[in-house]
Amino acid sequence: QVQLVESGGGLVQAGGSLRLSCAASGRTFSSYAMGWFRQAPGKEREFVALISWSSGDNTYYTDSVKGRFTISRDGAKNTVYLQMNSLKPEDTAVYYCAAGRWVTRPDKPDEYIYWGRGTQVTVSS
Repeated sequence: QVQLVESGGGLVQAGGSLRLSCAASGRTFSSYAMGWFRQAPGKEREFVALISWSSGDNTYYTDSVKGRFTISRDGAKNTVYLQMNSLKPEDTAVYYCAAGRWVTRPDKPDEYIYWGRGTQVTVSS
C-alpha cells in the first residue's frame, strides 16, 4: 500500500522557518516526481514546489515562494523535504505532498497519483 506521510508543520511567527518532510512507503519512488501543494481555507489547492526523482534533481517553484522555500530529497530514505524560510502569514495553509509518474504540468493536481493527508502550517503576524 502506497503511503505519503507529511510531518513538520506547526505554528511559527512571521519571519521564522519550518522544515516539512514527506516520507514515502509502499513502493520505490525513484522514477516519480514529488511535489508540494498547499490549501488555505476557502481557496483552491495551490502548487508550491516540485522535484524530479531523477539524477538531475530539477526543481520548480511557484513565484510566491522562490528564494524562500527549498525542495530536496533523500533517495535512501525515500523522503522529500520542503525547507521554508522567511515565512509570511499568507503561507498559512495545509501542506500536501504528492507523487506523480509523468508530470509535465507541475502546477496541476491531476498530474499526481498519490497524495498525503497534509500537515498544517500556521504563520502568525
